[in-house]
Amino acid sequence: MHNSHDPKVLPVRDGVSPSCVVLPSQGEGLLIDFLCERLPAVGRADWLRRMAAGQVVSETGEMAGPDAAFMPGLRYYYYRELEGEPEIPFAAEVIHRDAHLLVADKPHFLPVVPAGQYLQNTLLVRLKREFDLPELSPIHRIDRDTAGLVVFSLQRATRGIYQGMFRDRAIHKVYEAVAPYRAELSFPREHVSRMEESGHFFRMHEVAGEPNSRTLMEIIEHNKAWARYRLSPVSGKRHQLRVHMAALGLPLRGDAFYPVVDDPEPGDYSRPLQLLARSLAFDDPLTGQRREFTSRRSLQALPRD
Repeated sequence: MHNSHDPKVLPVRDGVSPSCVVLPSQGEGLLIDFLCERLPAVGRADWLRRMAAGQVVSETGEMAGPDAAFMPGLRYYYYRELEGEPEIPFAAEVIHRDAHLLVADKPHFLPVVPAGQYLQNTLLVRLKREFDLPELSPIHRIDRDTAGLVVFSLQRATRGIYQGMFRDRAIHKVYEAVAPYRAELSFPREHVSRMEESGHFFRMHEVAGEPNSRTLMEIIEHNKAWARYRLSPVSGKRHQLRVHMAALGLPLRGDAFYPVVDDPEPGDYSRPLQLLARSLAFDDPLTGQRREFTSRRSLQALPRD
């Protein structure tokens, strides 16, 4: 399954692009039997309802009915639906928009793209719906738990040019974080390590070997127990800042994954991760113009204890 689609087949609906399933090159029988086996989260009655509503459509534009045959290699499009999706009671702010780019200032707890139990309550779907931007796509990601800046491409035609900036590290990103203060550690410092997936489906960890991650670290302010840090990732590994800080014995305040998993209950917004994507700067690859954006959000004041 993936989300690149031909808008002529099924349009964006309520901010959601259709999902796609590709039939294997071998197989026979009925399409609905294959769909029930491949996508068991959607029951047979639900597939029948969607087919009756004309919401299962082949790449050739034909609506599939309950007696449609399995056609090897054919793509089918359908809308992802979620029941009982949790509401996220926090809103993003758009701080810049032009013909090619949109920059959003995201709150804590709001996912950037649909995944798991979140679909309508994601930054991408909300923005598509609010501004009627069917081709909107993020050109980088930040964690659901992290607040701050996310850059989106408005046009498929120029998306690859902007994605290339992030791939080539031609973009200067600065984060702020609140974490413990340890007087024996000197700052500014550079933290370099090799990061890999830990076997736990989303967590990363440091391992021996050639480094593939690098973060520049400074202290902005501190008291006896806590500090506010400026973190500049040179590489872009998942959870990089959280892993690097935890490796120094400085786990970020409110971190539910590092050093140990302590996931809050759904709907518990009392411990936001104290990590903010504060600023982004780059030379626009289309115009050559220098672009600089700064989040209007702020982290909590340093705790006293």
